[in-house]
Amino acid sequence: MTEPYRIQGETGEWEVVLGLEVHAQVISQAKLFSGSSTKFGAEANTQVSLVDAAMPGMLPVINRECVEQAVRTGLALKAKINLRSVFDRKNYFYADLPQGYQISQYKDPIVGEGELLLDLPDGTTKSVGIERLHLEQDAGKSLHDQHPQKSYIDLNRSGVALMEIVSKPDLSSPEEAGLYVKKLRSILRYVGTCDGNMQEGSLRADVNVSVRKPGDPLGTRCEIKNMNSVRFIHQAIEYEARRQIEILESGGQIDQETRLFDTGRGETRSMRSKEDAHDYRYFPDPDLLPLVLDQARVDELGKNLPELPDVKKARFMSQFGLSAYDAAILVEERATADWYEQLAKGRDPKIAANWMISELFGALNKAGKDLSDSPVSAEALGGLVDLIGDGTISGRIAKEVFAEMFETGKSAGEIVEEKGLKQVSDTGAIEGIIDEVLAENADKVEQYRGGKDKLFGFFVGQTMKKSQGKANPGMVNELLRKKLDG
Repeated sequence: MTEPYRIQGETGEWEVVLGLEVHAQVISQAKLFSGSSTKFGAEANTQVSLVDAAMPGMLPVINRECVEQAVRTGLALKAKINLRSVFDRKNYFYADLPQGYQISQYKDPIVGEGELLLDLPDGTTKSVGIERLHLEQDAGKSLHDQHPQKSYIDLNRSGVALMEIVSKPDLSSPEEAGLYVKKLRSILRYVGTCDGNMQEGSLRADVNVSVRKPGDPLGTRCEIKNMNSVRFIHQAIEYEARRQIEILESGGQIDQETRLFDTGRGETRSMRSKEDAHDYRYFPDPDLLPLVLDQARVDELGKNLPELPDVKKARFMSQFGLSAYDAAILVEERATADWYEQLAKGRDPKIAANWMISELFGALNKAGKDLSDSPVSAEALGGLVDLIGDGTISGRIAKEVFAEMFETGKSAGEIVEEKGLKQVSDTGAIEGIIDEVLAENADKVEQYRGGKDKLFGFFVGQTMKKSQGKANPGMVNELLRKKLDG
């Protein structure tokens, strides 16, 4: 097991305690309480109904699909589904919150406690508790860069359904926080409840950070708002933890507050003192009845969930004999897992996984492409693996063929035929090449026979070089042994 994450201060070691509140935008055609579109990138204020703009007398009407998406997510997180939940008004003033309150859930959320498993780098798993998941509406957006003296408001996002997923303070390093966000994003994308696009703001995290000496009670936490990348989450936690340690070691105390992360400077800065729940004056929304779910419908939603990442990973390990590491990579995205299963069908699954992870992912990464943009399809890569399997080409030649496939989109068979790359498995032809190599290196043959066994690799290398990599490596080894040891 790897050593627990610790930060060395002047007075000794400190540990970090982390909890995340992830806001995930629900995939739905309409908003949580209105029929306005949720499409990203529309012109400002073109997707705003009278409800979203908080016009007098407008009443919210709940969107059934958003409710069911929250239930699907809760079930995927092995969480308790509360058949009765209540929408509350969370009162605060902000320029882009037209109602002057946010419709959210407080004491009675739609989803209760659950758990999420993290695959740690040392091969172990860690269970992270989920405290709750509640539904709420998003606020609008203030635009400060459109005019030198004025701020503009775009209400397109106002009323869009969000799931706020709150973890327990079970995370203890920046790496674990990053793994948590990635795993949660993976689950949301598997079940189709959030697209997880952090750049577009459909998944963002508030990170609660506190520090303590190992074994001490929990320290005072600070919340870093609206983090939209795993890299920034890492940086913000590291900076904030060290900031708190410096204050405590110099005799100060941590004020509970909300902070922002300045990505340019790599530091957090104070935004406001942290409000407690009573500051928001929560009360049940008088325009919305308590939400009551039918257990039969919840069960039906559970039955229709796809195979989830943890289950798929376990299956890939048992069915295909993959390592935990390879299986974890292949199941991170549902589309990647489907692509692999298509590739592995009827072929050696380990060889298929190696080619996909090492060669294909490497080439895609270098080219800045996703698997969906791959110039090599699962069928085409399978064709290459088949040519290696039946001895038509060697593994070394296969790498050259793959590079050309990626470049041109041609099939492996076409490239092998055009370039005359078929592996030589003709005994006579290989023997002829070996005879030439041995004749050219008579002195080394003597040394080998005199006990210098390590030279065998030299002869193999020379034979393969002379055959331009086309000689069957197994046959080269076998025939060389006969000639050198015979």
